[in-house]
Amino acid sequence: MGTITVLNDVGGRVPLRGIVIAVLLFCGDSALLRGTSKSHAERPNFIFVLADDCSYRDLELYGGPAKTPHINRLAKSGLTFQRCYQAAPMCSPTRHALYTGLYPVRSGAYPNHAKAYENVKSIPHYLSEAGYRVGLAGKTHIAPLSVFPFEYMKEFADPPDLEVPVVDGWRYHDVLQFMQESAEKKQPFCLFLCSNEPHAPYSKGDPKPYRDAKLSPQQFDYQRGEYARYLAEITYFDAQVGEIAAMVKHLGLNEETCVVVATEQGSGFPFGKWTCYEIGVASGLVVSWPGVVKQNGQTEAIVEYTDILPTFLDAAGLEIPEALDGRSFLGLLQGKTKEHSDYAFSIQTTRGVNGYLEPYGIRTVVGKQYRYIRNLFPENEFSIPVSRSVHEATRDMDEKTRARAQRYMKRPAEELYDVIADPYCQNNLAGKAYLNEQKQQLSSVLEHWMRQQGDAGRQVEIDAHGRQADWYKPRRAAKN
Repeated sequence: MGTITVLNDVGGRVPLRGIVIAVLLFCGDSALLRGTSKSHAERPNFIFVLADDCSYRDLELYGGPAKTPHINRLAKSGLTFQRCYQAAPMCSPTRHALYTGLYPVRSGAYPNHAKAYENVKSIPHYLSEAGYRVGLAGKTHIAPLSVFPFEYMKEFADPPDLEVPVVDGWRYHDVLQFMQESAEKKQPFCLFLCSNEPHAPYSKGDPKPYRDAKLSPQQFDYQRGEYARYLAEITYFDAQVGEIAAMVKHLGLNEETCVVVATEQGSGFPFGKWTCYEIGVASGLVVSWPGVVKQNGQTEAIVEYTDILPTFLDAAGLEIPEALDGRSFLGLLQGKTKEHSDYAFSIQTTRGVNGYLEPYGIRTVVGKQYRYIRNLFPENEFSIPVSRSVHEATRDMDEKTRARAQRYMKRPAEELYDVIADPYCQNNLAGKAYLNEQKQQLSSVLEHWMRQQGDAGRQVEIDAHGRQADWYKPRRAAKN
């Protein structure tokens, strides 16, 4: 492929060379397209239910202690992904990537509280043009509104200090009405349901059953009570999933609806959210679609959140812009293939995280077995409120605990982990001579990807404040 030129938000031209998947940044421009058209009657509904800061390995579906009977039931009727990844371990860039099919630097939405370039298109544009009704209920964390013209509903992101009452058997009446009206009009719909759970503060659900739950390698012993409250919120989220599944059944939409449940980035406990370790950027993913997805299946195929948009377009029989970073995994859902991507890529932008003290950009790539991490500012400390809190809490503890806390704050320039044998990335293999070839190969893959994305590394981290949403800038100024 030759040189591809795209516009940034100030009108400058950015050349991208090599074997790249170009970006569709123009709302009105034509692009190379693929796919076939279907009538409205053949187009499925899509429901995507998203948790908030949930380490996927804490769900019982993935071997964890949190009880999730409703998600388990969906998994038995569909496909469970073991290797799903997101483009960033933070809420805002993750959601921008999910809705646009673009990686964070390319869309412009790479720090937390981000905004996309104003000429980016997202899933409401693509599906609404094809007759879909496209809604989003709950947490948003995206900007600007012109890039994300969803039909918004102020439900599903339950307030941490209030109980949502059950009225006539349901808590989320706007969501139910959205589905019911669409069904009555025979209009296909796409609905993103974005919970606040299990994001801190952990105030939902009953923590008593989890008081003696075994800690994962993320937690320190002093966090035992907090971990129990967090697990209770996962079970609360599972009940939200259950209510949505019940609505679909109540409306008789099971056979024509593809339901997806995802856990987002890792929890706010150490080595999860805000890091590029496996538990930070890996996500649980379950897809249930009767008549299309075989029951009780599992796949080790590597997929990414950027793949969701093209998959939905493909499943609807719509044309897919060649320019998207993501690729459709409809073939996986249909059982036509067992493989998808060779690699998944993620970035962390620390500049812009609430309470950060120093820049600490991170880039990473994961393959079939190994994860390579490049810390762009190894001379600095990873200093955000949670890391400083852990450091202070462990100051007078034993040497092993203090060393673990220090590893969270101070890291080498390169890290390498066997994510199959070491899914919590506790044993850095970057210095092992017998793995030099694997390390260099992954480093080259990452470097090539960064060039494709126009990612200048350290400078991108330095410039992060300029890519934060307008609504957030007054808050940042007040804090500074």
